Amino acid sequence: MDHLDHLENQSIYILREAYKNFKDLAMLWSIGKDSTVLVWLARKAFFGHCPIPLVHIDTTFKIPAMIEYRDRVAKEWGLNLVVGKNEKAIAEGMNHTMGRITCCEALKTNGLHAVMEDKKYTGLILGIRRDEEGTRAKERYFSPRNKDFEWDFKDQPPELWDQFKTSFEAGTHIRIHPILQWTELNVWEYIQRENIPIIDLYFSNAEGKRYRSLGCAPCTLPIDSKASTVAEIVEELKTIDTSERSGRAQDQEDTYAMQKLRAKGYM
Repeated sequence: MDHLDHLENQSIYILREAYKNFKDLAMLWSIGKDSTVLVWLARKAFFGHCPIPLVHIDTTFKIPAMIEYRDRVAKEWGLNLVVGKNEKAIAEGMNHTMGRITCCEALKTNGLHAVMEDKKYTGLILGIRRDEEGTRAKERYFSPRNKDFEWDFKDQPPELWDQFKTSFEAGTHIRIHPILQWTELNVWEYIQRENIPIIDLYFSNAEGKRYRSLGCAPCTLPIDSKASTVAEIVEELKTIDTSERSGRAQDQEDTYAMQKLRAKGYM
């Protein structure tokens, strides 16, 4: 077994533990590489079929190619896709010019809350990684939130020797993070090994630009890169020295932006 086998096995174990111990689960699918790898792992964990509904929060500002990819792959893989929106905020004209943190909270966090409450989901599986962003390094594989989905990052259960807490008080909302221990390089190595179909936005275009992290169009910038294949991305990541989220505008607006957003229930 190599390092990817170990990562895959642990993630599949966590997915199965979550499915066994929690009712009314959903899985967040942002269309990005991490959440798409997570869906792939779920299909492996459950013998080719993902029994967990996939939630995508549509801010209406996504890059159009992301929506096309979402609908095509959902159909090809037979996914139960649930699309959520904060219709009220969208109707009132919420957008990034009102402040990117304000916009993220309204369109993403509150949009997610609305879906969770409407569908009565008690737990959410996400494809976040500790190495991607500092706040996420404080996470657990099974992370409790209160009934309002708020996260107290200072009060999380210990997880030692792969012993996970899976019993919580009634009314607790659970976030589950099966690829928490993966790195960006691991994700791309796994995509390469498994031949996972990834959206073309990650590959260098004619202008020598590619996206390293995907989000809303007004708040996500591509990087300079000649990597036009998965193999080339893998090699590029071995030498790159910039942050994965350096192209995400909300991270630049406020040093503690992600911590503030995630404490309130952001992805």
